[in-house]
Amino acid sequence: MTIQIRQFPCRRDNFGVIVHDDAGGPCVSIDAPEEGPIVAVLQREGWHLTHILTTHHHNDHTQANAALKARFGLEIIGPVRERERIPGLDRAVSGGDRIDLSGLEVEVIDTPGHTAGGISYYMPDEKLLFANDALFSLGCGRLFEGDAATMWASLQRLRSLPDDTMLYCGHEYTATNARFAIDVDPGNLLLQERVKEVEALRIEGKATVPVSLGREKRTNPFLRADDPGLAEAIGMAGADPVAVFAALRERRNGY
Repeated sequence: MTIQIRQFPCRRDNFGVIVHDDAGGPCVSIDAPEEGPIVAVLQREGWHLTHILTTHHHNDHTQANAALKARFGLEIIGPVRERERIPGLDRAVSGGDRIDLSGLEVEVIDTPGHTAGGISYYMPDEKLLFANDALFSLGCGRLFEGDAATMWASLQRLRSLPDDTMLYCGHEYTATNARFAIDVDPGNLLLQERVKEVEALRIEGKATVPVSLGREKRTNPFLRADDPGLAEAIGMAGADPVAVFAALRERRNGY
């Protein structure tokens, strides 16, 4: 299987992502934030969309579901706990499920916290993670429908994936996340390098993701709430990781 990926801007700061199998297999949109940009990429490449993998119910990730389904006759897959809130949902899935899209294997990971039933998609053979609004580069999603313990558990599931997994997320938030991360973890040399890289990419108008999960494990404060050094850096030495995570998320909310 030969996979091609196209990532492109949608709406104000969303990412659209299309995964295409050149061997005649599936053509998959990760969420559907906006019809126009998605269709433009498909027409440019000569691809026919076969599936939408929906991560959560928010409108900026599902707005184009109905229009794309009407245009392409595709299948929409999404989280079982949000099935009543996903437009056009055909198949409901939950953590631990494995989806076979004509040979493209996809594992479903429960990642509630941002929303009550959000999920992420992992393609182990391709080493790809589509976490969208659960995990951002150097950040994580706001806790709109979950609490700190729920989100921390979700991020631990994602953190357990191999370091060479490439992370794709739902928004271009990395520059702001980077400024926050270096404020709370100023002595992290790897983070200092990532901050410089992010600044350079944004000056050039380039996307800051995908990024390897291994780099995120070492630089993203929200994946390191159980790191004693980070807890000490924010004045919470010895605190429970959930409390550290909650404090980080609250600080980021007002950043």
